[in-house]
Amino acid sequence: MSDTVLQVDTLCKSYGALQATRDVSLDVKAGEIHALIGPNGAGKTTLIRQIYGSEASDSGNISLCGVSMTGLRVPQRIKLGIGRSFQISNVLMGFSVLENAVIAEQARIGEAFRFFRPAFRDPKLIEGGMKMLSRVGMEQRADVLVADLAHGERRLLELALAMSSAPALLLLDEPMAGAGSEESQHMIEIIDRLRGSAGILLIEHDMDAVFRLADRVTVLVEGAIIASGTPAQISSNKDVRAAYLGNEDAEA
Repeated sequence: MSDTVLQVDTLCKSYGALQATRDVSLDVKAGEIHALIGPNGAGKTTLIRQIYGSEASDSGNISLCGVSMTGLRVPQRIKLGIGRSFQISNVLMGFSVLENAVIAEQARIGEAFRFFRPAFRDPKLIEGGMKMLSRVGMEQRADVLVADLAHGERRLLELALAMSSAPALLLLDEPMAGAGSEESQHMIEIIDRLRGSAGILLIEHDMDAVFRLADRVTVLVEGAIIASGTPAQISSNKDVRAAYLGNEDAEA
């Protein structure tokens, strides 16, 4: 059986004359962190949306664990084994940390349509929610209202919720965005610990985080892949340096 979790083949997406992704092909192995980097507007988030199913592709194919997801909607892809965090945190601000986790646990075991209040008092759901929080070190903040959390804590909670269904593939869209140095360091440690739990496709602008975490790095520029390889190979690639620094600095 192949250890490939995600296989993307010649994926394309255009918005009128703008080609957001152009014949993009990449894969993510089980237990691997594969970073996707590129300048702003390179098409990274569009690619994540295509994989997740919130954006329909014009052509190409996406497979998860050998099963084609072409034409499947977001809920169907989640059921197949995709988890995702977003650029902007999407946790429920008016609920506590534990209540967010209980709702995710309720969905995980197929009881998503029970009323919230009884669910919040259910020992089984509370136990599952606390286990979820402990994976990212948030159990001590269980009773805190999400609106009162620091930005980095909200991102950690979102990561815990994304992992709640034990996905085969985890899509992380700029998990360090807006975080301070201590928060970023903690997030790096948490993601590093998760690498064996799922294949991870990571979009991140923090190059220190990318080169500390990634097993492989793929570089997207103007919708097309210009390089893919180990962090060492990418850091020494002249085309990559030109894309980030400009040709004159790259030559230097």
